[in-house]
Formats: sequence, C-alpha cells, structure tokens
Amino acid sequence: MSTYKEVKKVTTHVLQAMKNNGEKISMLTAYDFSLARIVDDAGIDVILVGDSASNVMAGHETTLPITLDQMIYHASSVIRAIDRALVVVDLPFGSYQGNSRNALDSAIRIMKESGAHAVKLEGGQEIQDSITRILTAGIPVMGHLGLTPQSIYKFGTYTVRAKEEEEAAKLIEDAKLLEQIGCFAIVLEKIPAALAAKVASEINIPVIGIGAGSGVDGQVLVLHDMLGINNEFNPRFLRKYNNLYEQIKDSISEYVKDVKDVDFPNEKEQY
Repeated sequence: MSTYKEVKKVTTHVLQAMKNNGEKISMLTAYDFSLARIVDDAGIDVILVGDSASNVMAGHETTLPITLDQMIYHASSVIRAIDRALVVVDLPFGSYQGNSRNALDSAIRIMKESGAHAVKLEGGQEIQDSITRILTAGIPVMGHLGLTPQSIYKFGTYTVRAKEEEEAAKLIEDAKLLEQIGCFAIVLEKIPAALAAKVASEINIPVIGIGAGSGVDGQVLVLHDMLGINNEFNPRFLRKYNNLYEQIKDSISEYVKDVKDVDFPNEKEQY
C-alpha cells in the first residue's frame, strides 16, 4: 500500500517527500475531462497535460503545431476533473524559447486561465533564463531532458539520446543546473538506464523517466499508448495495459449492427 495513498492533494512538497522516502512517483498524461477523472480516481500522483495532445488528440506528426490557447483548453478540461493529482502543463513550442519575457507571459496564462499547478519546459542551459524568470513569479517548473520532442527537427530522429559521452556529460550538467535554479522535478526521456539512474542519484529533486529505466524516482507514459487506444506506437519502453482500440471498435461495430438490424432501441429503450 502506498505511503502517500492517503494524501488528499499531491503537491511539489509531497513529491519531494516521496523521493526522500524512496517511494516511486506515478505519472500519466491526460487531455480531457472524462479520462482525467478516471486517471485521478485511480490514484495517479501527477497528471501531465502534455503537448503530446498535438499527436494524440489532433493527429499531428509532431508536437510542434499545438498552440498555447489549445494547451490552456486541454489543461482547463483536466483541472475541472481532478481532486488529488498534481497537474503539470507543457509550455508548447515557441512559447518560451529564446525570450524569457514571452516564457513568463505563457506560464502566467496557463496558471491563470487553466488553474494548473505547474509548467514543464524542454531543455537545459539554453533555456535557463526562461525557467528562472518563470520561477520568480512563484510558478513551479518541471524540467525535461534527453529526447526533447520539440527539438525533433534538430535531432532528425526519435532515437535514444545521450549514448555518447559528450551528450551524457551535458545532460548531467543540465540536470544539476535545473535543480540549482529551482526546478521541482525533471523528466528524462529515452536515455540509457544507467545514465538516468546516475542523474537520479546525483540530484536531490525527483526524476521521472520515460524510456529511462527503473533507477529513477518515477515513471510517466502517454495514457492513450498504455491503454492501447493508439495502437500504431510500439517503442520498447511502452507497456500496454489494455487493448482499448479493439474493445472500443468491437463495441461500435456491435452498435452499428444493432442499429441496422433494428435491434436497438428495443421496447425497454424507448418512451
């Protein structure tokens, strides 16, 4: 039984206590009211309103097209559903890079208009000014290192990051910097498990992994991937806990048949 199961409201302070006590942190994405309510009710610690909504909800190839207004819409929907989880919202591409004033404005809009609890930004030293400026407004910031999908065109591939010594050294340096400037947690995406474990042991703030092994302080997956709603994405790090694509499809096929056969509605299902 989780030590923190009885926590009525997960906060950044609670997450830090979980790391200190060696309890793993559970995190999933959500983008809408109905599914966020189920995720929260199931006892998740952190809900990420990810810019992965660009792929999952809107069908874009990358996370780049989603706008700040769209992220606020998704975040507002999630916030209305939850009682317990800490809700973190991605700052979308173009809303914080290279301009710390813009970054602060974007973060303030997310917090004010959606009621979210924290924001997440991709990158290390190159976005230090933006993170520092957001933190001056009292807004909690989660970092994100390793595979940073908003930089996909720079990388040119979604392959594992930081396998080379130079990139690994920069990642460790960036993680320490993010802790030092005041981030409350960091997501590490698609990096070697040994490197992720090293980072988690060398910094004091929680480290959440996705495709980063078990030596970190918690795990995050995209909800639609782990439920098997999206069945086209099968990376090694993904464990599918269901096959909702087939289950939902079968239910709808059955409904279509019942309508065509005039089996639905029956006498009990009408007025």
